[in-house]
Amino acid sequence: MMPLDTPDDLPVPDPALRRPFGRTGLTVTPVCVGTSPLASMPGLYGYEVGEQRARATVEAVFDGPFNFLDTSNNYGGGSAERRIGAVVRHRGGVPAGFVLATKVDADPHTGEFSGERVRRSAEESLERLGVGHVPLLYLHDPEFHITFEEAIGPGGAVEALVALRDAGVAGHIGIAGGPVGLLRRYVATGVFDAVISHNRWTLVNREAGPLLDEARDRGVAFVNGAPYGGGMLVKGPDAQPRYAYRDTGESVRDAVRAMRRVCDAHGVPLAAAALQFSLRDPRVASTIVGVSEPERIEETLRLATIPIPPGLWDELDRHLPSPAVSLD
Repeated sequence: MMPLDTPDDLPVPDPALRRPFGRTGLTVTPVCVGTSPLASMPGLYGYEVGEQRARATVEAVFDGPFNFLDTSNNYGGGSAERRIGAVVRHRGGVPAGFVLATKVDADPHTGEFSGERVRRSAEESLERLGVGHVPLLYLHDPEFHITFEEAIGPGGAVEALVALRDAGVAGHIGIAGGPVGLLRRYVATGVFDAVISHNRWTLVNREAGPLLDEARDRGVAFVNGAPYGGGMLVKGPDAQPRYAYRDTGESVRDAVRAMRRVCDAHGVPLAAAALQFSLRDPRVASTIVGVSEPERIEETLRLATIPIPPGLWDELDRHLPSPAVSLD
């Protein structure tokens, strides 16, 4: 695993200052608010989020410093979109200049991910969200349901997604998933304007490096999901021993413990280093941070702006796990 080849003194961008989103013409904040936790999935996150709390969180997002919100058709069986949509309807629409992104998903019961399913998924999402158009629409986690060849073939999911864009249902389209090699194949088609990778560009996992380079070279916006690795890089490995909600080796937990000691010595929260690791990379258009309560908006802004001594990054790189953590 190679350390990040970024100058130590590279400034972290203002997390509320909008920047170009690849070649799309959209401008977004370096922080994108993720809404998976708002769907209330205690089996995944270990806690429930009630309707009132979820709506209050969406209100805080719309009134807060970030202009980018990410959701998906299948988060909580559609509950995340429904909760967002309730706020959108109450406010009479999405705030001006706000970028709302969602994803088309496979049928939750059958796993079907055909072109027809892509169209149905988009229709479901628009109805729940209370909008007739989204600026950004992703193909979500195809690796669990269809092969690359099936996805890009005639009548397949990608063709349907392109048709939705051409029909004005989506302003731009993207691919969101896990395996880096597979995402690179999708990006190489030239079809997609954006790509989301999760858990693979963090303090302890650098697998997505080649994908970041390729996306930059093609003008494709790279969006980094899960900078905290599912919580380990916030709570520490003793409170959260799993990385990306998967069992992981002791070498990874030892590496995070060492990184936490380095951060403590500099008076920097581990979570701030984990978030700013992503924010400071000029190849990353935006970083998705999931929120579950209104207070998390202000907390994320605080973590994004805590001063970090330049030399800290080299110290953290010296504690990269060996063997390298891999999710692919």
